[in-house]
Amino acid sequence: MSALFTPTRTKISVERFNKMVEAGVLTKYDRVELIEGEMIDMAPIGSLHAHAVTELSMMLTRAVSGEVRVTNQTPLVLSDLSEPQPDLMLLRSRPGGYRDALPRAEDVLLLIEVSDATLAFDRGTKLPLYGKCGVAETWIVDLQGRRLEIYNDPTATGYAKKRTLGPADVAVPTALPGLKVEWGKIFA
Repeated sequence: MSALFTPTRTKISVERFNKMVEAGVLTKYDRVELIEGEMIDMAPIGSLHAHAVTELSMMLTRAVSGEVRVTNQTPLVLSDLSEPQPDLMLLRSRPGGYRDALPRAEDVLLLIEVSDATLAFDRGTKLPLYGKCGVAETWIVDLQGRRLEIYNDPTATGYAKKRTLGPADVAVPTALPGLKVEWGKIFA
């Protein structure tokens, strides 16, 4: 009598994922991020998405002081199994910057995902992960719906609070109450 074999998926750790990058197994042309131990292909970047990320990045960079760092598509270490690459983050400034270590959830003042074709994945997979790992505030820019979803108060399953703004509304990050973001200008 032979035993039945049930195949299982192998989880990849952040450490192993980064060793694959260092060894050249994965390159900058392999658009993948690590979510809960699985390598996930990232969606191609279309012109509307690229425009929105660029405009928001410029807006935020002009508006923040030297105590805050604006990053674009920078890896974020959330756990031993997750290293996503959010579209934008406002990070706490720290001595030496992030030269020797990637940012972690506690470094993030605001995380922004710009969603064109990835709204279901951003809401259903990445958003709960960000909340569970303690990212204080996440914004999802829904390009097709022309709205901004603001999530606060992280919980074990996501976020306790959600607000939705239209393009004429001004958004204010909780950690930076003096920063007023006219996010709807990306549609102008």
